[in-house]
Amino acid sequence: MLYKKINLELIVPADEADGVIGELGVALDRMEGRYTLFGGETETVLIEHSGILRKSALSHTVAAGKMAVGAVKMARERVSSALHLVI
Repeated sequence: MLYKKINLELIVPADEADGVIGELGVALDRMEGRYTLFGGETETVLIEHSGILRKSALSHTVAAGKMAVGAVKMARERVSSALHLVI
């Protein structure tokens, strides 16, 4: 049987971490009633934010998707133009 390991990283303000961890625990307990879950742990580490906002992986993915759509549209237009020249 194959399994998938799911890693999740969240960064929250230190004063909200206990509440978030509590709610994650409740959510995991509910999921255990519906799904077969193995292992798992909640690890917390203090970090200091540099103050510089960076793009998330999701925003990079969305931007890459938009760029890919633009490239496909441009390729379609060029193929269409080439067909008109040939015909």
